[in-house]
Parts: sequence; C-alpha cells; structure tokens
Amino acid sequence: MIMQQEFKLSDILAFEQRYRATLINSLGGFKSLVLIGTVNPTGKTNLAVFNSLFHLGANPPLFGFIVRPDSSDRHTLSNILSTLEFTVNHVHENFYKQAHQTSARYNASTSEFDSTGLTPEYRGGHTAPFVKESKIQIAADFVRKVDLIENGTSLIIAQIKSISVPQDCLLTDGFVDLEKAGSLTCSGLDSYHSTKKIARLTYAKPNTPLSEIHKPK
Repeated sequence: MIMQQEFKLSDILAFEQRYRATLINSLGGFKSLVLIGTVNPTGKTNLAVFNSLFHLGANPPLFGFIVRPDSSDRHTLSNILSTLEFTVNHVHENFYKQAHQTSARYNASTSEFDSTGLTPEYRGGHTAPFVKESKIQIAADFVRKVDLIENGTSLIIAQIKSISVPQDCLLTDGFVDLEKAGSLTCSGLDSYHSTKKIARLTYAKPNTPLSEIHKPK
C-alpha cells in the first residue's frame, strides 16, 4: 500500500520556491491550454501560452484568464490594455513545443511568432493575430481588469466577438468536439496531455436517471 503524504500550510510555505510553484500548479488538475495573440500599437506581434482560461458566461459570451504579477514586463497585458483586443488559439500536438517556448522571457522587440516559427494570421477585420496552425480560434474584446490584492495577479475579463471551429467538430447541439479537433490540455507548468472522452451525459435533474449523449450519425 502506497503511503499518503500530507503537508500543512507551514510546510508548503517552507518549500523551495520552484518546488512549491510546481506542486501547487499541478494540484488543480488538467487545465485549458491556449496561445493568446496580441499586437502593440506599432504593429509588433506577441504570442504567449496561458493555462488559466475559464468560462464566465454564455449570454453575453464572457471568459477570463489570470495574468501573473508584474515582476517582469507583461507584453500580453500591456498590448491588450493598449489595443483592447486579442485572440485565443487552441494548442495541438504538432506545435505544443513551440507553444511552450513562448513562455520564455523575450524582449518587447522580439515576436514569439518569429522565434517559434508559428504563423500569424489576420482576418475578419481583427487587429490581433490568430495562430494559423490552430484549429479552434477566438477573437475577443477586453472588458475589464480586476487586480487581486491577495497575490498581485490580475483577472482579465473578455467578451467573445468571433469564433472559428472545424465544421466536423461542431455538433448539432452546439457541442465542440475538442478531442476530434486535437486540442491539448496541460497540468502544472510544463506537462502536456491529449484527451480521451469517457462520455457525455444528459442534463442532471432530480430523480431522473442519467443517460449518455451519443453523437448523431
């Protein structure tokens, strides 16, 4: 039998910084994995990987993500605050290493698109670049920045203004088949995973048996 390890808050705070960050980041389970594309007012593109994207609501279509403290320049945040728009791009197995590389601390004059070999794509009148290699893409408008005093991070709230998904990955009920699209997920700061669906279940109601939702043939 494998023994469980238990750590109190005092133990956690005493850990070496990177060990603590790795431990706490991996505890939350599997997370969204996206590349956020921005451009500054002079036209210099920026691309950064994020694993904190989360759904806020469908009407209006809102989502949020977290930006870490300003211990170093945050080009993504400064570009969003300057232009008020950005793109969100799913990551796939054929370019997850390039996505990871965007987390390196490049200076503001360097585009991560150029450094990683990913391709900026402009369409639909959006100023911010999409990642051409991504199969699921979102264009978004900045709504609000909420500074969190507890740890110096910032919550960015955004509204979706357009989405692009492969036609064969969009089911008749609006469900997007992320597994078929090949979207990856991540755990911690550096572990990348593909997915395998177990089942889709019907809407839960009291005293009503659950059943599986099957893809229409």
